[in-house]
Amino acid sequence: MSEDPHDFLDIDSLLSDEEILLRDTVREFVEKEINPNVGDWWEEGVIPHTDLAKAFGDLGMFGMHLEGYGCAGTSATEYGLASLELEAGDSGIRSFVSVQGSLVMFPIWKFGSEEQKQTWLPQMARGEVIGCFGLTEADSGSDPSSMRTNARRDGSDWIINGSKMWITNGSIADIAIIWARTDDGVRGFIVPTDSPGFSAPEIKKKASLRASVTSELILDDIRVPDDFVLPGVASMRGPLSCLSEARFGIAFGAMGSARSCYETALAYAKERVQFDVPIGSFQLTQQKLVEMMVAVQRGTLIALHLGRRKDEGKLTPEQVSFGKFDNVRNALDVARTGRSILGANGITLEYPIFRHMANLETVLTYEGTNEIHTLVMGEAITGLNAFT
Repeated sequence: MSEDPHDFLDIDSLLSDEEILLRDTVREFVEKEINPNVGDWWEEGVIPHTDLAKAFGDLGMFGMHLEGYGCAGTSATEYGLASLELEAGDSGIRSFVSVQGSLVMFPIWKFGSEEQKQTWLPQMARGEVIGCFGLTEADSGSDPSSMRTNARRDGSDWIINGSKMWITNGSIADIAIIWARTDDGVRGFIVPTDSPGFSAPEIKKKASLRASVTSELILDDIRVPDDFVLPGVASMRGPLSCLSEARFGIAFGAMGSARSCYETALAYAKERVQFDVPIGSFQLTQQKLVEMMVAVQRGTLIALHLGRRKDEGKLTPEQVSFGKFDNVRNALDVARTGRSILGANGITLEYPIFRHMANLETVLTYEGTNEIHTLVMGEAITGLNAFT
């Protein structure tokens, strides 16, 4: 048999030596530091964020695809490959890195003043400052333009009032990028979380993304000076461009979860004996494994294609929607199929599949639901807006 069951289409041949080195470095870190522990973190609903922040800072993972200010300046494809490996460990681990780099550092890098960039980005790249991204509200999810959080001028300061919901890293963040309505349009604010009037109660009793901190943000007459406003944008273009960055990472990351499920199910099927033979010799089991393998290989090729287009400056938000839409739903199917191969063992945290499956239910929803991405692509191919 010549084909590698872990890389059936020889996708590695499409990667450069530098890309493979970076990918393998992240993979080794995940295998040594994340995989032996993440099942316990997930079960206990905790994440050792301080230790992980230092480790990811040392590895150059935070804001790795950004140029300057202490960031690694990798290609978009390399960032995607790193995201894939991180999510092969756990979606919550990839979210921790993705929020920091794509949702907090990116808007400062893209829309911030030079002083803001010099102040915050090097610290965040080193993992010394953790950030969160405040856009979604309890009544404003798929329609972020209906947000109620507002900011008004008060002399040389701004006063912010409102609340945000489902905020990754909220309770552990040192700063929050808060998007709020103003008389000038939708503006982004850098809000230190020790500001009077800021609180971030953690959301408990989650059945998904448990190795990740999720919070509500409460903004009660928070006062920030004018130089804490991101000067480069005053519209929904600001937060939506950040979401597109994060969705790009998800297109890769989902294939990490899927690959972990496939490889776990493949190994199990070759070892688990029933009726005196490995269950991998049964036709129905082989069909499941092949469907899983094909989905992982296809999704990885899609993600890699999107990465190449992004590096060439040709990637559109609608193409990012394609990747997020198709790869996440297929990853969820892979996880469910893998769970069935493991039978009762598939529901235990001794194996990663059920954890991935539960996490992917959230990934299916955040950064744009599959329904929203369907309509984005629907408008792209018909020219007709179905949102209203």
